[in-house]
Amino acid sequence: MLGQDDLRDLVARLAAIERPSASDGERRAAELIAEELRKAGVREVRLEEERVHGTYWWPLGLLTALAAAAGFARSRLLGVAAGAFAAAAVADDVRHERRWFRRYFLPKRTTVNVHAEVGPADARRTIVVVSHHDAAHTGFAFHPELPRWPLRRFPQILPKANTTPGTLWPAFGGPLAVALGSLLGLRRLRRIGTLVSLGNAAAMADIGRSPVVPGANDNLTGVAVIVALAHALRERPLPGARVILLSTGSEESFSEGMQAWGRRHFPELPLESTDFICVDTVGSPRLLVLEGEGMLGIHEYPKDFIELFHRCAQRLGIELMANLRFRNATDGVIPLRAGYRTATVGSVDEFKIPANYHWPTDTPENVDYRTVADCALLVEAVVRELGGGRDEQPAEELVRAGA
Repeated sequence: MLGQDDLRDLVARLAAIERPSASDGERRAAELIAEELRKAGVREVRLEEERVHGTYWWPLGLLTALAAAAGFARSRLLGVAAGAFAAAAVADDVRHERRWFRRYFLPKRTTVNVHAEVGPADARRTIVVVSHHDAAHTGFAFHPELPRWPLRRFPQILPKANTTPGTLWPAFGGPLAVALGSLLGLRRLRRIGTLVSLGNAAAMADIGRSPVVPGANDNLTGVAVIVALAHALRERPLPGARVILLSTGSEESFSEGMQAWGRRHFPELPLESTDFICVDTVGSPRLLVLEGEGMLGIHEYPKDFIELFHRCAQRLGIELMANLRFRNATDGVIPLRAGYRTATVGSVDEFKIPANYHWPTDTPENVDYRTVADCALLVEAVVRELGGGRDEQPAEELVRAGA
């Protein structure tokens, strides 16, 4: 198992590469990750290219701008048609459905997934451990104080705050209000929908013009975990399972890389014998396994799988925060929606929010590497449980090995 200094070094080297979705920098990061996996003894490592759009601010920005323009127009029919079109397209996009607006109306670029396999190819059980290596654009919408100020001002809210705010609800609600207000002749509702849509379009424009963050916590910490797992499986092989180590590109454009990987690989992975573990943003102080997530409606993770993580964490002496849901979405939503048993491991700060999320301060020096090391130990323990090779090494020795 890699120690904290090794994890820090890997995160720092990758963070030095500017890695927007579907970019040359993303490809360079993928090549570096593939090299690290080969150094860890993984024989089967390949880069898989996929065609994706590579943003989310263009589809959401264009759709909400269309709704706003229709709201300002005097035509009732235009308000209904454009508002309904925009609301349907936004819902389709943020719920990871067919994404027909991106597919038919927006340009494509190449993204790169890193796919590596450890263990026998004919094993009865397959475990896929997922991270992503692209980095997000920042923007005023991600200012750290926007979600934290109310919790500082009203601390009594914090113990009850078990679901994060729905940051993309306005992108759907604004066009929907334009359509309904136009249909029912409710001028105030139409006016509110117009302003909300206009504000969302402006926010998307701001994100698109803003720089790319280093993305150390989100999600080079996840990459570090899969590389650490590769080292652990070389040191102590797990013959009872096939482990796929996957780092996707274009997660920050709403999991386009993971969607493409699923189209390529889901047909060969039986639902009853394949498990997915998504590792995303695990460098905040408090480790957790999400209860559910989704940008427009929460998708619940299977309780029995979450319980397995908590049992392994207890055995290792690792504290996990319980009962938290995100109204964002990681790559874990893709296999979950496809019917696979899936869990997503993340981390938060004292406000139950990922540290430095999509902000320029998401740098290697601001990562809590103790949490990353704990996550690597936890994921390895769960993988060994699933593969029928439970690790009997005492918890204190495991923790010492990862420190």
